Amino acid sequence: MKLYMPTKVYNEKNCVENHSRELAALGTKALIVTGKHSSRINGSLEDVKGALERERIPYVIFDEIEENPSVETVMKARALGVSEGADFVIGVGGGSPMDASKAISLMMANPEHDERLLYTKVQTSADGPVREAFPVAEVPTTAGTGSEVTPYAILTKNVLPDIVLTTVPLEKDREAFAHLEKRTKQSISHHIFPALALVDVTYLQTASRTGCINTAVDTLAHLIESHLNTNSTEYSRIYSEMGLRTWAKIKDKLLRFEIGEEERQALMCACTLGGMAIAHTGTSLPHGLSYPITTEMGVPHGKAVGIFLPGFIRNYGNQEEAMKVLYLLDFGGEQTFCEYIRQLLGEVAISEELWERTMDEVLANPAKLKNYPFMLDREKLQGYR
Repeated sequence: MKLYMPTKVYNEKNCVENHSRELAALGTKALIVTGKHSSRINGSLEDVKGALERERIPYVIFDEIEENPSVETVMKARALGVSEGADFVIGVGGGSPMDASKAISLMMANPEHDERLLYTKVQTSADGPVREAFPVAEVPTTAGTGSEVTPYAILTKNVLPDIVLTTVPLEKDREAFAHLEKRTKQSISHHIFPALALVDVTYLQTASRTGCINTAVDTLAHLIESHLNTNSTEYSRIYSEMGLRTWAKIKDKLLRFEIGEEERQALMCACTLGGMAIAHTGTSLPHGLSYPITTEMGVPHGKAVGIFLPGFIRNYGNQEEAMKVLYLLDFGGEQTFCEYIRQLLGEVAISEELWERTMDEVLANPAKLKNYPFMLDREKLQGYR
């Protein structure tokens, strides 16, 4: 067994201000990566700007990160960071800005490489040596992804059919075949742990009911999928067990949406614990099944993952272990858990065509199956719907 968690985490009110010196020590000029609105509304962006100004560290802001950030957006942010001479990155927001900040930091450190580097893990290539990513700090404003402590960066990329990729020069004729592209979510091939995570529950105060629930369910999925995972160890389960017990304390209030400061703090702690857990194990089938539901139906990530959790528990190959998870969550049994998820998220109608294609993609992809410790076939996977 091994344990590797290099991110320094502060979880406290005013932590951006309190630890501004450590933030400033990451480099000489910052690229702040965020979205258009929420970081301005909840005060996180202003806090980061204030901390850098107090420490006399110049910065530039890239605020065009969309939900499910794309490779194209990452490259646009890279261009800004390189042109401005930034040498570290601060992600401010939910999972999208935090994930994007890691990918952007890699590409800023390797300006001579194009976007292919994101999905190619090499030490050197025809474009030159591959340097380590610039330092990254994360300021989470949602309690869902745990990206502030994981090495993962999930991006949305356009994919052309194999026949086009093998017969047509992509750079020359991309527009001619744009109608054949499909969008898919995929983690980049590089592991980039943030150097610093500044976790302040204050930033959750402006979260909407829907946003809070969807991100909380994403946390729940991380905890469950890490615990019931090929790669789980006694060390990783320290994180997942504590996270599951913490999540259990607020599950009833989440259903009624009676979310005060104490509940927000519990959600934020569970989120970071979930991130620490999956940093060691990765996610499993619910996440793999969710990506087409998000990219093609527009279902928010947490909700898309959550609808597969009952099937994951119900069909897990070791029911004794699955029931331990429900015990940690303080559910009486599988049926109670299934009903809870249905009440919390509502129904999602997936077309037969999309479901068939989703199963085909998962079963054909060893990377999506490797974290599930049992044999899986189409008949078993049907039970996840």
